[in-house]
Amino acid sequence: MISRQELTKCLGAVLLTLACLPVWAADEIPETIVVTSTSFEHNTDIPWQYSAYGAGVSPEISWSNLPEGTRQLALILDDPIVGMLQPFVHWIAYNIPVTATGLPERLSPDAIVTYPGLEGMINGANGIRRSGYFGPRPPVDGKVHTYNFRIYALDHEMNLPDGLNKASLLNEMRGHILATGLLTGNFEYTD
Repeated sequence: MISRQELTKCLGAVLLTLACLPVWAADEIPETIVVTSTSFEHNTDIPWQYSAYGAGVSPEISWSNLPEGTRQLALILDDPIVGMLQPFVHWIAYNIPVTATGLPERLSPDAIVTYPGLEGMINGANGIRRSGYFGPRPPVDGKVHTYNFRIYALDHEMNLPDGLNKASLLNEMRGHILATGLLTGNFEYTD
């Protein structure tokens, strides 16, 4: 017989799994975009300066190998293990021109991006309801947190308004994603 505590824990795990599924979970989207950074290598530690404990500046992110037919790009950065019912969102960027090959270090957090070559890009609402990059700030919980920088290649120019959050952006992108790519960084706060 399963105890009430075990049942609650199990149901919580099921709800967490369902909440973390993207809205297009049934679709098969190839992961063929190559995402890199001069700030850190894939699956290594994110340097302190890019955390909210440090300077909180955005790292440089680059991509290549976009599929044919790509018309626009988007980025979502989240931490899937913060312990809430859904990943914590650290950065939403969309309306990224297809001609862009990356985002520079220290990109302005302004909602409307005016950086040369990124005209039209929008920094959406992150998990603290502000625009732009919000660096890793995990609790002192003894866990290494994983930060997923995911790039999306879209089949048309979305030209979405500013202020969208992750859920809204995912809904707008549904059915328009040609491919994705992932760069993962790790961060753990220690005293």
